[in-house]
Amino acid sequence: MLVAIAVTLLCVQAQTQEPSLSEVMGRAAAYVAAFDKDLSSIVAEERYLQTWRRPKTKERGPGDEVTHRELVSDLMLVKPEDSPHWVQYRDVFEVDGVPVRDRAERLTAIFTNSGGSTPRNPKKPAMSIDDQIVRIQRESARHNIGDIERNLNTPVFALQFLTVENQTRFKFRRTNARQSSAVNTQGGTIAFRVAVEIWVIEYEEVERPTIVHTVDGRDVPARGRFWIEPTSGRVQMSELIVRDRDRQGNIDVSYQSEPLLGLLVPIEMRERYVQPKKKSVIEGAASYRRFRQFQVNVEENVELPAAADAPPQ
Repeated sequence: MLVAIAVTLLCVQAQTQEPSLSEVMGRAAAYVAAFDKDLSSIVAEERYLQTWRRPKTKERGPGDEVTHRELVSDLMLVKPEDSPHWVQYRDVFEVDGVPVRDRAERLTAIFTNSGGSTPRNPKKPAMSIDDQIVRIQRESARHNIGDIERNLNTPVFALQFLTVENQTRFKFRRTNARQSSAVNTQGGTIAFRVAVEIWVIEYEEVERPTIVHTVDGRDVPARGRFWIEPTSGRVQMSELIVRDRDRQGNIDVSYQSEPLLGLLVPIEMRERYVQPKKKSVIEGAASYRRFRQFQVNVEENVELPAAADAPPQ
């Protein structure tokens, strides 16, 4: 009887033993691979408010000059032709309440004939994968305000650090620092609070060249944290911090379950960029809703979301 009890206790201990960090990171990599595939057929409506504060000039008197911009967009994951990587595309269809009327033309330019020659233009030079990605990122960022040029302000940008290909670029470690910086600096909502069973894992980019870089090509190492379910690898929150000698940027994203889709989706993004010497601050808050199925047909035409989701004419 004593032997049976001892064997039972050993079995219970084996079942409740915590996974290792490498096991959790492996589960996170598998989760992100499946996440990209699942989310690639989903489009979400993004409502995104950006605020830019900077000192007024002497001619304009004291106080801060403040600029606001509100964007309404469709957000989707796309994969450039022959590329193994997904890129998030922001299709802006309303700026400060005014419809953007060249929407169909912009989508067609991005998603058709984007790589290689075509029967219509056989002499057209092939566009590289990198050029396609740059085109998508530039188009997604063209309505940003402020004095910092940026294209990493999309909610799933940081998840690429967890892929099998990219994990070797980073150092990861578990931490007890659980609170999101969005709560500390911008009064983040309940979306930026997580359950006890989550692991918070810090990351720091150590390989060069870095994934993020300045306009003139200087490396900008990424660091931050992921809030990960250790048993499934699911990411419930992400934090991205980028800093160089002149500026710093923070982007926090919260994910929640979408029952109709059966997966976690981004529901809120908070961002903050600071240039101390210029006393310039850019802040953004985006929310996501109306998740729905969507496909881009790149052979002939680009299919816009249903008429109910298009901007008023």
